[in-house]
Amino acid sequence: MKLLRYGHTGHERPGMLDADGIIRDLSSVIPDLSGAALSAAGIAKLKTLDPTSLPKVEGRPRLGPPVAGMKNFVCIGLNYADHAAETGSPIPKEPIVFLKSLGALCGPDDDVTIPKDSVKTDWEVELAIIIGDTARCVSEDAAMSHVAGYAVCNDVSEREWQIERGGTWDKGKGCDSFGPLGPWLVTADEIPDPQDLAMFCDVDGMRMQDGSTRTMIFGVKKLVSYVSHFITLHPGDVISTGTPPGVGLGKKPPVFLRAGQVMHLGIAGLGEQTQNTVAYSE
Repeated sequence: MKLLRYGHTGHERPGMLDADGIIRDLSSVIPDLSGAALSAAGIAKLKTLDPTSLPKVEGRPRLGPPVAGMKNFVCIGLNYADHAAETGSPIPKEPIVFLKSLGALCGPDDDVTIPKDSVKTDWEVELAIIIGDTARCVSEDAAMSHVAGYAVCNDVSEREWQIERGGTWDKGKGCDSFGPLGPWLVTADEIPDPQDLAMFCDVDGMRMQDGSTRTMIFGVKKLVSYVSHFITLHPGDVISTGTPPGVGLGKKPPVFLRAGQVMHLGIAGLGEQTQNTVAYSE
């Protein structure tokens, strides 16, 4: 089942994608894709619906982030062995956890703004875990019961601010528009093995990243359990699980984004995103 939110920014409505790729409105069933709607019971209820009985959404509306009410936008750093190698970093012994500002969250095809004075804005295609039931100090064996589904995330990053400006990574990760998420939430039952998903990112039609979740150091079960011991995870929270090699920072010489470019990225079974990069304006 593919669940989504559509409409103008800040006024999105819940929807479902039917077998023909048509958006069906869920507003008469749930107020939004948040809270109880994302729980195991809520997802089970949505699965009983006949999509063709729901109102058809005409045209091609903007897609927003596929979840609402997020409390925590958690990211994992250096979680692919081959990506760690390209950056010259050692393999982490434990997951590297940082938080992305909730203000970074945006729709999958919204513009990405190159921040004022940025010179090293970069791309990162990532598998995002979407939490369905509250997770607090859960075991790895129980972790998957707290997962509503998965989505594509672009963990856009400003490398100078992340690495060269001192302190934590957060300052290079939380800029407005730095968290495109979607196009939809694919429920966990449709992704039997999240550790075997091909993923890619193109910039201006050139393949930059061509990887697989098979090379993740810490898998989905481990990450949900691990993070839940430090941060209570709530319905709609996201854990973005790291990126494969091919980021701009790892190129020789490094390559970074500028205004007027196009990023196109996707993960097998989860859909694709396209963002135009635009210059900062007051």
